Amino acid sequence: MFKGITKRWIINTFGVIVAVITLLIICLSVSIQSLCYSSVEQALLNRNSELSAVFPGYKCSNTAEFHNISAKYVEDFLYKENMELMVINANGRVTVTSTGFEPDEGIAMPDYENALEEESGFAQWTGKLSSGEKVMATTHIISNSNGTSVGAIRYVVSLRKANLYTFIASLIATVIGIIIIGCMAFSGTYFIRSIVKPVREMSETAKRIAQGDFDAKLTKMYDDEIGDLCDSINDMAKELDASEKLKNDFISRVSHELRTPLTAIKGWAETMQYGVPDRITLEKGMSVIVNESSRLTGIVEELLDFSKLQSGRLTMQMEKIDILAEVDEAVYMFKERALSEGKHLLYDEPEIMPPVFGDRNRLKQVFINVLDNALKYTPEGGMVGVQVYQDFKEDMIKIIVADNGCGIAAEDIPKIKDKFYKANQKVNGSGIGLAVADEIIKLHNGHLDIDSSIDVGTTVTIGIPIYKNQNEEVEPSVPAQFPDTIEE
Repeated sequence: MFKGITKRWIINTFGVIVAVITLLIICLSVSIQSLCYSSVEQALLNRNSELSAVFPGYKCSNTAEFHNISAKYVEDFLYKENMELMVINANGRVTVTSTGFEPDEGIAMPDYENALEEESGFAQWTGKLSSGEKVMATTHIISNSNGTSVGAIRYVVSLRKANLYTFIASLIATVIGIIIIGCMAFSGTYFIRSIVKPVREMSETAKRIAQGDFDAKLTKMYDDEIGDLCDSINDMAKELDASEKLKNDFISRVSHELRTPLTAIKGWAETMQYGVPDRITLEKGMSVIVNESSRLTGIVEELLDFSKLQSGRLTMQMEKIDILAEVDEAVYMFKERALSEGKHLLYDEPEIMPPVFGDRNRLKQVFINVLDNALKYTPEGGMVGVQVYQDFKEDMIKIIVADNGCGIAAEDIPKIKDKFYKANQKVNGSGIGLAVADEIIKLHNGHLDIDSSIDVGTTVTIGIPIYKNQNEEVEPSVPAQFPDTIEE
């Protein structure tokens, strides 16, 4: 029960509170006792001041006069109920007391002994009597004109009431302290439970999520940081569930993508193994094997690139390059495919463009991926346009690939560059090509933007910063205007 947050709270918070309250009670008790004792001491000092009026200058002519005056003083003493007044003769023996009882023989009087030694003739003492009662006493020596002691007046006050008041006050403070500690314990326990219980539920739910139960959900009980954490864990489970489904779909798609060319290669290889076909069939089979092998190679390379990106091991061979050469080569690769599929591939090539700083192979990979997607999602008779121009405002080279294909739904556009995501499940593809392309462009400090509408088409804009060299002047070209629509 007492572990984790609860244990830390008991030790670090509740323990400190108990210690502070205990210290306050002790300090209060000591202060009250000191106040009571000070009050008793002040009363004794007041009586000593009064004594100076009875014995002017604490002087007396002789012993007989001392006894006469002190006897009358004891008789008229007004504070008999609060303190005891003792008259001590020159021999140190108590002769008269205000109580009327015979004084005890051999009673300890440290204050009297100290007063005899003091030059002022006054001393004070706090201690216990032989009976165990605690008292406070003061003694003032009365001397004659020669300075010889003729007697002494001693005041004794019992500290029983002062100690009783101190005890009652301490008891009240202790009770109040216990009530405060009890309230703190109750409220603290309730508060800790309001944290510990949800945290334990979160821990259990997190374990279930870690084991693959993405349907596990937390009930939000508080509209605070705990509630926000519940929402975050629920959102995390939702996102993990979606990612898991995407991953499973991705594995299924990749398995299908790998199985299809492998099946074609194996089928044609077996055909040629068990019999020599005619030349036309042989050429067709070899063409299928070569094409499907290239397709397999592309899928594997795409997966390897994605793996490198995920682990941060994808490196760039950066150099100053002519971006037009890479775009030209990528477009040229798809001309025959576009013709064979009955689609129009339009490319308005500018005369010159400033160089860029990048990895030529990786950039060509991006252009190929974007063009492949454009042709893949464009129906027969459709058009794909490629435009390159210099954006003076952003100081970038812009490559725009636009098609009038099936388009992408508005809700899919924000996710289209996410790993494993595939908006159109009817078309072959792994769903990571565009994610890899986007990461490559980001590594070039550029951007890849997608604008699309259903049944209208898709426009992909790639921006790559122009190469800067202080020792070399690059002639800028006139910016080309990319048309709003593609016309054949």
